[in-house]
Amino acid sequence: MTQSTDKLMHWLAFYLCKGLGIKTLITLAQTYPLESLFSLSHQQLLECGLNQRIATNLLKTNWQQVEHYQQLIQNSDIQVIDYYHPNYPDNLKEIASAPLLLFCRGDCDLLKSSQIAIVGSRNATPIGLETAAEFGHQLCLAGLTITSGMARGIDGAAHKGALSANGKTIAVLGTGVDVYYPKRHRLLTDQVLTQGGLLVSEFLPGTPANANNFPRRNRIIAGLSLGVMIVEAEIKSGSLITVRYAIEQNKEVFAVPGSIKNPLAQASHFLIKQGAKLVENVSDILDEVSFSPQSSLYNIEQPISDQQSCPVFDSIGYEVTSIDDIVRRTQWPIDKVLTRLLDLELVDRIERVLDGYIRLGAK
Repeated sequence: MTQSTDKLMHWLAFYLCKGLGIKTLITLAQTYPLESLFSLSHQQLLECGLNQRIATNLLKTNWQQVEHYQQLIQNSDIQVIDYYHPNYPDNLKEIASAPLLLFCRGDCDLLKSSQIAIVGSRNATPIGLETAAEFGHQLCLAGLTITSGMARGIDGAAHKGALSANGKTIAVLGTGVDVYYPKRHRLLTDQVLTQGGLLVSEFLPGTPANANNFPRRNRIIAGLSLGVMIVEAEIKSGSLITVRYAIEQNKEVFAVPGSIKNPLAQASHFLIKQGAKLVENVSDILDEVSFSPQSSLYNIEQPISDQQSCPVFDSIGYEVTSIDDIVRRTQWPIDKVLTRLLDLELVDRIERVLDGYIRLGAK
């Protein structure tokens, strides 16, 4: 077994270890070589600072499962970038619950390129699609990389606009990078690869589409980018989760206005009222891409920590709590609640179940 193969197996084992997050690994790495953890006893792992559950899970690593994913990675020509890899983007390390691993196909150097995210409705109007494609095209001509989520609608139009300019584009997926989703974008996905773009995901190869994966994907879209532009979306659109993360990460938010009679203009108009920059042409964005984070118009919320009180967490009990009940109890907007729920899931404080969420931990 080569050293690089050995390292990949260790990182896959960390990824598959339930409860072991990036914050814990960062803390451990300051004192111990991470690969040495697999040679320690249960008591030694506890002395390193791991709790009973994580220590037990690590010792029970299913190496057959690890080898299975390693084989998938090799067969699909996937590159795996761990948190300490030189290609891991510095700005992605700044987000709450940074991905432990990034699975990539294509040009990994694009991860550190200057990016603008373009997001919006899956059911966009023809004008919305044309606008997203035009902005993607023009921003690439200006030297920026276009980042989006490969969804139908605005995402796909943004990627197509970038490719039409022979520019660079990154598709952040809510599936494994070896999965075509949506199937109608099979050709577009292949074009991204053949024209020097990048497919990236935090999900293991073979992971199918799942509704819970896409909000997690959205935080990476925001984290990679200098700013997020929303073209068309409704107030309850998943695109607002991306925007919410951009705001929390102190990124610029751009919004394309529309007709007051178009329900897909609601999100843009709402964001403009909150301080997002109204954009009519590419120069409106280029004027801002070197902005200082301190100049943001937004109130930045702190990421969830184990010590910090959070109204969303406080509203969830050990019984199943529905999203409607959480919204009613917190009196927060739905997009803000959904963002916080994802944060809490990522740090293992709550778990999503069939009809809502439950609090984790001893009663």
